[in-house]
Amino acid sequence: MAKTTNKEVFLGTGRRKSSIARVRLMDGKGNITVNGKDINVYFGEETLRVIVKQPLEATETLSKFDVIAKVTGGGFSGQAGAVRHGIARALNEANSEEYRAVLKAKGLLTRDSREKERKKYGLKKARKAPQFSKR
Repeated sequence: MAKTTNKEVFLGTGRRKSSIARVRLMDGKGNITVNGKDINVYFGEETLRVIVKQPLEATETLSKFDVIAKVTGGGFSGQAGAVRHGIARALNEANSEEYRAVLKAKGLLTRDSREKERKKYGLKKARKAPQFSKR
């Protein structure tokens, strides 16, 4: 039988490059779980863990909420950015008056729209051309 809880859950969807994160934020002690693994296990680099925690540190709620995130697509850097964006959106939903100004000032609510540019024919990559030789 499923265990019922009275915890209020806040949802947020974050996107970065080709990564999409679905984030659930609930009252807790500050545990962050990504794809069923602890954040320290899933994101090996310290810089990625810092990126994910930025919205919680900005609003001083690191030990107030538990985060459960499901991430698909992209690499680790894009996934960390997507989780950060999702956490920021969920925090905004949790207490929009208080947290919105702080999150907006740090630029955490804005989606980073930069994507990889497509490769063009006749070139080696998106812009890199083969070496030119006059003769």
